Amino acid sequence: MPAQNHLNPKQIEKLQKALKEENKANVREKILILLLLNDGKTPSKIADFFGGSVNKVSYWCLKGDPDNLESLIDDRMKVNHKKATDKYIDLLL
Repeated sequence: MPAQNHLNPKQIEKLQKALKEENKANVREKILILLLLNDGKTPSKIADFFGGSVNKVSYWCLKGDPDNLESLIDDRMKVNHKKATDKYIDLLL
């Protein structure tokens, strides 16, 4: 696990800005995990705060890259296709 104050001021500023602007709640949660970890909170305290598992918090503490916010998007979210295409919806209507 990264140590307290492992983020530089530029990274913190970027994460705080992304936290305010991000539309997806799960990405905001992961940004907040990184910021809380930087403040010295333990993964178990962060998990208690979110009501999630320590494994999830630990995973994102290691996988999340504060310089690359794309790393906070789960790969499963990238290929989340709609089951009904526009053509199919038009056919139904």
